[in-house]
This record gives sequence, C-alpha cells and structure tokens, in this order.
Amino acid sequence: MYLTIEETAEKLGMPADQVLRYVMNQKIRAVHDGRDWLVNEDQFGLYFEQLEQLKQQIEEWRNEPIPPDRDIKDED
Repeated sequence: MYLTIEETAEKLGMPADQVLRYVMNQKIRAVHDGRDWLVNEDQFGLYFEQLEQLKQQIEEWRNEPIPPDRDIKDED
C-alpha cells in the first residue's frame, strides 16, 4: 500500500516536511507519480518491530526493582 507524504508523516509521528526531506535525501524510498510522492508502507515493518521491542525493554527496565545501596550505613 502506498501512502502520501502527509499520511506517512502521521504514521511515523513526525512532521511532513521532515518526511519530505528524508525522501529527497533518499533515506525513505518513494516514487513520484508526476504530482505527489508516494511511499510504500511495507518498508517500515522492521522500524515498527524494533520500536515495539524498545518500548518493551524500557517498560521492563522501569518495572525492575531498585537494588539496595551497599554504601548506606545505618548510624542508629
């Protein structure tokens, strides 16, 4: 499925002008149909997989209990 620059920007969560810059710099593959740039949605599959893995790792890190500090000495 092909998306316009605006649809791609919404899906990626970034401004449309940044997506257009990425297309012009060939960081995002796109085709020009004579009027608009069209971006193939399938090229972002790996990106979203890695993003989900990163979110999961961050959530696991946040849920990890804080270990007791060895340097704390009880003066009482």
